[in-house]
Amino acid sequence: MMVWRRSGWWGGALFALALLSSGSFSGVARAEGKLVRADDSKAGAAPTAGEVIARIKQKTGVTLPADTVDTIKAGDAATPVTGIATTFTPTMAVLRKAVADGDNLIVTHEPSFYNHLDEATLFTHDPVYGEKIAYIAAHHLVLFRFHDGWHGRNPDGIAEGWIRKAGWESFRRPGDEFLFTLPKTTLGGLAQQLKTTFGARIVRVVGDPAMPVTKMALSLGAGGEESEIKALERDDVEVLVAGEAREWETVEYARDASLEGRHKALILLGHNTSEESGMDNCASWLKGLFPGMRVDFIPAGEPYWLPGDKR
Repeated sequence: MMVWRRSGWWGGALFALALLSSGSFSGVARAEGKLVRADDSKAGAAPTAGEVIARIKQKTGVTLPADTVDTIKAGDAATPVTGIATTFTPTMAVLRKAVADGDNLIVTHEPSFYNHLDEATLFTHDPVYGEKIAYIAAHHLVLFRFHDGWHGRNPDGIAEGWIRKAGWESFRRPGDEFLFTLPKTTLGGLAQQLKTTFGARIVRVVGDPAMPVTKMALSLGAGGEESEIKALERDDVEVLVAGEAREWETVEYARDASLEGRHKALILLGHNTSEESGMDNCASWLKGLFPGMRVDFIPAGEPYWLPGDKR
């Protein structure tokens, strides 16, 4: 193995990149195919990251597509697991908290490295990427993305967590986990309620704040223009509560609908706020799969703030 004799974070980053290229620190789960049972003691040996991940995938009951993003993004699948941390995305703050708590398997819903496939092409010589990779290597962390399987589970693990936190279980319409009929309120009142419930600094709203509303559709994360507009086109949907949307697509559609006098509105919670409770739900689920194993939920938190806000 090549040893880089440079000081500082970039030396560590070069060392980490050397490990990546050598296969010693790769996104390939070498032991990922082996399941670990809760009663598998192996004379007290901790299960490896690959064994834990294989059990997680198996227990969702989901057949993942060939191009799934649910793979190890950094670290070695043979690493013994000391603890599991779930999160929306593994920011540096999340990684530092995981290390402090003794969690070395990070189960993240969204990418670790700033693009959907976690490709490093753009960041090969980038100092931000380099410092993050170096930190992961130095602390022997394993980062596993749990996106397709958690959404594909029945019920959707992200939606299940959000709906429970929102207190909307009893408002769900029969036969569709993403449609709801709420007690009568106003658009402004609903937005404020969601902001308070989810502790959000920023919630964006399109539509008349005084508009009375009861009929909701839910689209967590980034559902995309087609599904979002199809939801708003429905006669039984007045408000779409979503994570994020392109401002020149669904946002402008909702604005024109409102300006035309249609009973339509859009509430954007932010991608993080809309899905973070789903990864808290994931931590609860994992505790049932791995009794005796330390499992923590570490919130990533909103990336944005408003001028004048106390941070």
